[in-house]
Amino acid sequence: MTPDTIARLTRLRHALHQAPELSGQEEQTAARIADELRARGADTVLSGIGGHGVAGVFDSGQVGPTVAIRCELDGLPIQEQSDAEYVSRNSGKGHLCGHDGHMVMVLGVADYLRDNRPRQGRVVLIFQPAEETGQGAIAYRADPQFAKIAPDYAFSLHNLPGLALGEVELCEGPANCASRGMKIVLTGKTSHASAPQDGVSPAAAMASLMPQLAGLGQGGSMDADFALTTVTHAHLGEPTFGVAPGRAELWVTLRTVADERMQSLIVKAEALVAKAASDQGLGFELSYEDVFEACMNEPEAVGILKRSCAEVGVSCTLTGSPQKFSEDFGQFGKDAKAAMFWLGAGTAQPQLHNPDYDFPDELIPVGTAVFVASLRSLLW
Repeated sequence: MTPDTIARLTRLRHALHQAPELSGQEEQTAARIADELRARGADTVLSGIGGHGVAGVFDSGQVGPTVAIRCELDGLPIQEQSDAEYVSRNSGKGHLCGHDGHMVMVLGVADYLRDNRPRQGRVVLIFQPAEETGQGAIAYRADPQFAKIAPDYAFSLHNLPGLALGEVELCEGPANCASRGMKIVLTGKTSHASAPQDGVSPAAAMASLMPQLAGLGQGGSMDADFALTTVTHAHLGEPTFGVAPGRAELWVTLRTVADERMQSLIVKAEALVAKAASDQGLGFELSYEDVFEACMNEPEAVGILKRSCAEVGVSCTLTGSPQKFSEDFGQFGKDAKAAMFWLGAGTAQPQLHNPDYDFPDELIPVGTAVFVASLRSLLW
């Protein structure tokens, strides 16, 4: 990658950074990406996949595997804190997970493919919506257009603060935890605050459930028994002094390494809610949002990434520990040999989803090089 190419991709990253769009709302970002792919000579550009998803296809015209490189389109509902000239112009929204950088690295792959067509098979560059909610990959794969581009292999990356800049971490097997948001609504009966005995308050049930649910999973070793439950939101009654509450809402995030462990955690959590509601004479409703299955790395795909790192001179460490945070890239592994790697964003870099996080531009040529080497190992 020439200095001019790096500079051009960096400017594009800054432009994307200034215009973040939330999950499911990535219309302008997707249109920009589609234009960039056409400008790079993609044989086919598909839009509107699973919402605002985009795909750019570079076809050799010869029989061979289809290899996908995937990135994400969406930003976060967080107000950015930055003195950079390219700070977000969309109030309350920010590319504070690095998806702007991920997109640009995949467009760097498109730059390479413009001048170096595969000798066999196809490359599909996937720009996926709604990763942050866990809905994007599911919708992308369910879209009828996906059948035209379904890959045999799929690769992705995520930048990782805390890991040395430009170094790679890679694991075989579980790569990201399963997680889901459990929304609990407890319903009783309001009453005058002077006569709480005439109502049915959910306060006691809510107060008991918070430590009980947190006690179901307290983290620990990242093995098959790992479980972590985190109370993230609680709301009781209305902000008034005259009414004893009749409704409470509690949000809890459930997190496990294995999907099987998640199912047992759900059973235990639901049993706690049912008992607390019954003990206090309450009704209750349960629902789930932001559902992520565990993301698994396939051994052959891991081997390809490992060799690619060695080929381009990128330090790669194999680890047996998955990341605690979740990823919906695992959906693409249901039909393809898939693997995701972690690209170090630096040990002093603010963490993902922090208001002062910013993707390190130095990673653009590194991630692009690993992707290109992986493609070449399969299609040249």
